Amino acid sequence: MITNLDCPAVVATAVLSPMAGYVMLACFSVLWVSLGIWWGRRATSYDGFAVAGRNVGLALGTATAVATWITSNTTMLAPQFALQLGVWGAVAYSTASFGLFAFAPMSGRIRQLMPKGYTAVEFVRRRYGSMGSIPFLLISIFYAITWLISMSMAGGKLLEVLSGIPYPVGMTVVVVVCVTYTLFGGMYAVIGTDFIQSLIILIGLVVVAIAVLMQIDIADVHSKLETNRPMLLSVFFPAALMALFNNMLFGFGEIFHSNVWWSRAFAMREGVGPKAYALGGVLWLPVPIVAGFLGLAAPALGIGISHPDTVGPLVAATLLGTGGALLVFVVVFCSLASSIDSLLAATADLIVNDMVEPIAKAKRAGIKPDGHAMSDSAKRRASSFAIIFLGVLSWAVALPNVGTLATVLFFAGPMVGSCIWPIVGGLYFRRPSPLAAGAAMTIGTATGLWAYFAIGWFVASLVGAAVSGVVFALATWLAPAQFDFSTLADEAA
Repeated sequence: MITNLDCPAVVATAVLSPMAGYVMLACFSVLWVSLGIWWGRRATSYDGFAVAGRNVGLALGTATAVATWITSNTTMLAPQFALQLGVWGAVAYSTASFGLFAFAPMSGRIRQLMPKGYTAVEFVRRRYGSMGSIPFLLISIFYAITWLISMSMAGGKLLEVLSGIPYPVGMTVVVVVCVTYTLFGGMYAVIGTDFIQSLIILIGLVVVAIAVLMQIDIADVHSKLETNRPMLLSVFFPAALMALFNNMLFGFGEIFHSNVWWSRAFAMREGVGPKAYALGGVLWLPVPIVAGFLGLAAPALGIGISHPDTVGPLVAATLLGTGGALLVFVVVFCSLASSIDSLLAATADLIVNDMVEPIAKAKRAGIKPDGHAMSDSAKRRASSFAIIFLGVLSWAVALPNVGTLATVLFFAGPMVGSCIWPIVGGLYFRRPSPLAAGAAMTIGTATGLWAYFAIGWFVASLVGAAVSGVVFALATWLAPAQFDFSTLADEAA
């Protein structure tokens, strides 16, 4: 065990050679593209491409929830939280599991109300009309692109830290690979690869955790932190306490509003969603705590960190050597792919169903009044173009490598936090009105963004969700509606 924690700082350098990094990158690129094409053979229709034929079972449903939620943000941001905010930082990130638990019953409700639905925006449009759907669509698209950018950045940072592969090269390969296999297989490819990726991620994290614990003495880490950085261990660290509640609400908003999760609710067989999301939350809960410990160990071990969002992979690779670096590479690469492909597929659904098709429907209203403005093949082609567009956009914005993962991702925090109450209220209650939903999302977003710049990213989601909740409740009380939920089952609505 490493017990001499008073040793000089370790200079962080790439553990793998660039050649080893390129070989690993090539192997996994070929593997995921091949699996994506193989799984995607079943996507013979748009329904199969977008929602996997609505027949996903419990095993695949749980695996895709776990793999998608164990993003590079989990394996890289949780250690960053611990490094900067201490013990509460790691715990704060684990509260994101509460969103999965809460969405479990909601997924059953969604499937029941809209058995032929495709997107979250479709629900909001039919529940609240344009007053609610326009701000919700803007928030959903912006958030999805922000998440895509942060995932792309994480890929480049990971490869550069572990193997010295230049950031632009690593980031480009990760984006191209995910775009390629999602393009071929849609949701079938996404969920199929997620199953394998979830197994690799969970097994890899267990092995990394055990190996790291065998290399260090926890008591010595605690003693060193207590002497040099006591605030990391303090239960009254103000910024950390605010980050805990901020991240919890961000997690609720992230899952409740994002089409990544709604598309899976539509794809799963009836009755499967609640079980799959609950099991996914149980499996995900300990992951950020384990990953966060790496962030706490860094200052105690004297490992120099130039970029805080790379602390987790760097500590594991430094302690475990080449073998550890290879394992960390595999785990984080899988977590990247499982999130990027999900975002590409789900956001392409938003673009096609909630932007392209409504425009086509408006143009052809007099020609095809039955409501079906686009053929199955036309929607499939539109999805392909949307996936390519999203890949190019995220690559272009991620290329300058500006900011950390936390500052990039949590800029969308107040936006998604402001969507919590309109979604919950719209799913379960008749009285919430379009005015309540639109006002809650708009005012909540505006005040949350003010808090982001005036106070910090660690309170933005909290402020946005709180203000949105107050506005939503007041508007529902002052101007109630009486919505008929049976209209949501009308496919042509």
